[in-house]
Amino acid sequence: MDAKVISTGTRYSSLPESYIRPESDRPRLSEVSTCDNVPVIDLGCPARASIIREIGHACASYGFFQVINHGVSKEMVERMFGVAREFFGLPVEEKMKLYSDDPSKTMRLSTSFNVNKEKVHNWRDYLRLHCYPLDKYVPEWPSNPPSFKEIASNYCKEVRELGYRLEELISESLNLEKDHIRNVLGEQGQHMAVNFYPACPEPELTYGLPAHTDPNTLTILLQDTQVAGLQVLKDGKWLAVNPIPDAYVINIGDQLQALSNGRYKSVWHRAVVNADRDRMSIPTFLCPADDALISPPKSLIEEGSKAVYRDFTYAEYYKKFWSQNLDQEHCLELFKNK
Repeated sequence: MDAKVISTGTRYSSLPESYIRPESDRPRLSEVSTCDNVPVIDLGCPARASIIREIGHACASYGFFQVINHGVSKEMVERMFGVAREFFGLPVEEKMKLYSDDPSKTMRLSTSFNVNKEKVHNWRDYLRLHCYPLDKYVPEWPSNPPSFKEIASNYCKEVRELGYRLEELISESLNLEKDHIRNVLGEQGQHMAVNFYPACPEPELTYGLPAHTDPNTLTILLQDTQVAGLQVLKDGKWLAVNPIPDAYVINIGDQLQALSNGRYKSVWHRAVVNADRDRMSIPTFLCPADDALISPPKSLIEEGSKAVYRDFTYAEYYKKFWSQNLDQEHCLELFKNK
């Protein structure tokens, strides 16, 4: 493989050696069944108390849910997917102008997860963007396709509003004031990844992304409606989360698990790849401010016990997360009170 990325337009007839997982760490796709009872929450429902109850149940039992009637327009979603496909359809020389394997860069095209640290790579290229505040970051975003900056910025604004709504509902589901989580998180950062998983010659031998939890607060995932690939761990089994039309998948991240004192679960999930078709996904990540102190409210600490996790700042957590591989020990374990 000469190219640093795998979205070169060339179809591979076999999987390059550096992408082949050891036998003990393969997706075993034939053993994966579909998650038939994914919580699907209608945010357009007039009964707010009912939405809050459903969200509380989903966060505690699943660590994720899907939302419909979420307020992000169908046209906006289609335009975002369209311009993302245009970007990955550019000649490889054009895309490589944006390539970097430095995780600290606020805008970069890269591949796998952390190329410099991994023994085995993941079958994924991605465009990673910081999105808040927009006026700070948009100037460094891709200028090609020409419509990218406008479409992606409008999309980011709508998704951020959805994230705020969800944080209020999650706060209330924990019997907290609706603005409690937002107040703790401070001026939240926002990142977006445009993930591209090319068709893979041997999907049984590799991952798009191996099992991990998200280090941030909340992930708002736009799935490819044509090609499934997201799988979640539920009761020790991997289950496929098939896309449903006009829905977002909402993942609880590590910060919400810590803030809820372990009541809500940061979901383990992974992305698998497809032998015949390319797949795209566009997750948006809402993150605490770097100096936000992640600490559960007293009302969530039972009498006579202490917090499950020690207090930490998001900057401390994020640095630790990027210093290790995705498939190492869960980062949150390093912050547990002894």
